[in-house]
Amino acid sequence: MDITVEELKTRMDNGEQINLIDVREPHEYEEFNLGGKLIPLGTLTSAMDELSDMKNEEIIIHCRSGARSGMAKMMLMENGFTHVRNLLGGVLDWQAKYGA
Repeated sequence: MDITVEELKTRMDNGEQINLIDVREPHEYEEFNLGGKLIPLGTLTSAMDELSDMKNEEIIIHCRSGARSGMAKMMLMENGFTHVRNLLGGVLDWQAKYGA
């Protein structure tokens, strides 16, 4: 089940430890980010090993609008990750609701 920006913001505001992965490009991350780990979509396959200890943990993936993170979610689930959630609307929705 995916996650909304409202739910993520509430959890972050509550100080929850969240496995947040940003699959945008480095220049997008530099402009604005939510503090997640940057793993551009094109490098996700090679980064699977470094994420393997999170296979059964919740992972929240996000990008600009939700499209790339949707692909990343499918890739992770096809590789045995069990609890992957896509941030619906991505950074665009976050910035529209909460600003930069």
